[in-house]
Amino acid sequence: MTTFVDRVELHVAAGNGGHGCASVHREKFKPLGGPDGGNGGRGGDVILVVDQSVTTLLDYHHSPHRKATNGKPGEGGNRSGKDGQDLVLAVPDGTVVLDRRGNVLADLVGQGTTFIAAQGGRGGLGNAALASARRKAPGFALLGEPGEAQDIVLELKTVADVALVGYPSAGKSSLISVLSAAKPKIADYPFTTLVPNLGVVTAGSTVYTIADVPGLIPGASQGKGLGLEFLRHVERCSVLVHVLDTATLESERDPLSDLDVIEAELKEYGGLENRPRIVVLNKVDIPDGQDLADMIRPDLEARGLRVFEVSAVSRQGLKELSFALAGIVAEARAAKPKEEATRIVIRPKAVDDAGFTVTLEDDGIYRVRGEKPERWVRQTDFNNDEAVGYLADRLNRLGVEDELMKAGARAGDGVAIGSEENAVVFDWEPTMAAGAEMLGRRGEDHRMEAPRPAAQRRRDRQAERDEAEQEYRGFDPFA
Repeated sequence: MTTFVDRVELHVAAGNGGHGCASVHREKFKPLGGPDGGNGGRGGDVILVVDQSVTTLLDYHHSPHRKATNGKPGEGGNRSGKDGQDLVLAVPDGTVVLDRRGNVLADLVGQGTTFIAAQGGRGGLGNAALASARRKAPGFALLGEPGEAQDIVLELKTVADVALVGYPSAGKSSLISVLSAAKPKIADYPFTTLVPNLGVVTAGSTVYTIADVPGLIPGASQGKGLGLEFLRHVERCSVLVHVLDTATLESERDPLSDLDVIEAELKEYGGLENRPRIVVLNKVDIPDGQDLADMIRPDLEARGLRVFEVSAVSRQGLKELSFALAGIVAEARAAKPKEEATRIVIRPKAVDDAGFTVTLEDDGIYRVRGEKPERWVRQTDFNNDEAVGYLADRLNRLGVEDELMKAGARAGDGVAIGSEENAVVFDWEPTMAAGAEMLGRRGEDHRMEAPRPAAQRRRDRQAERDEAEQEYRGFDPFA
């Protein structure tokens, strides 16, 4: 059973915003007390958070579909809907977030680092919030916006100070097992290690992590063997350690050619040219291994490489190696900029989001694209004539009709607002009445202007008395 996963495709969906409520306040002797519909709640976000206790992406491999909760709709009595709950997903330190095209969206390093993978939709306004001096009793409310939904790729790049690289069966797993408390699988056949192993090493006052990268072979950077899957795990290391087998049983191999092959693959992968290198000649406890180490050591030192002769079995040379690695790691840490506490950076959108474009497409459709028009369309209930009239007024005030006229649009031409995947298409009429004129002036409710029945009856009786009095005063008995 798979216990380590370092690359998954995750389907995330934020919560939808709740719909606004269209309600009229009612109480005794006041049947139409004005609009009191509340706003809808905001949809929950999908948030990725670095948690150092998490070491694998296995949970998302088994459950790749994640969705936040929706916002609740508004209610009468000016009661707003409850916001949806954010969905927080814990990911390992060193996780890279990419879109499906391979573009990097975020590089999550450091405990508590967060990234909003999908933004929740905003709730729709209730008719109480839409009321104004001109629109005293709106008979509609705005719909909640749908939450974002997208497919992302999570890649884990191990955060380690030291990376052990080398051919299969070079002794990397044995070396990490004696340098640290890690207990990797060890056997005398190739590709024993199928996942990166992490260990913690203490050398004096320096504590650092060491990673055993699964065996590399020629062509690894192009996907041969297991190398391409795990080369990403060496990207964050401070030092590369070439583990060379000086007691290999394969006659066509030798340590120098192994080093050249691994260096060629690292160069082909890219981004590791400036990392310090150390060469470890392993298995010198075997007589033939010690003889071969003595032969090739001058050639390696001539290349400017530091060479250590070690044996994971007899523990020869391990102390010198661990302290040498600690020194390099300490220098690399000192050269890094001082880490500061994570600060919350607020990046508000531009105040002027009224920009939009009108383009004539090949099929004769005029397409309107812009943040405001598209959001307004998503929030409109097209089953409500008054809501459609309100949308028409907003688009007209924004200048959409003027731009359509400038673009050459005429009455009856097709107009689409939004992207091709999710657009509203209609036949354009310059007045954009859409039947809302049947309701009187847009946004007004004539019921609010009608007098109450009791008051009307009093006025009628008073009018009758006035009329009778005028007739009596105008009566001439001698006529």
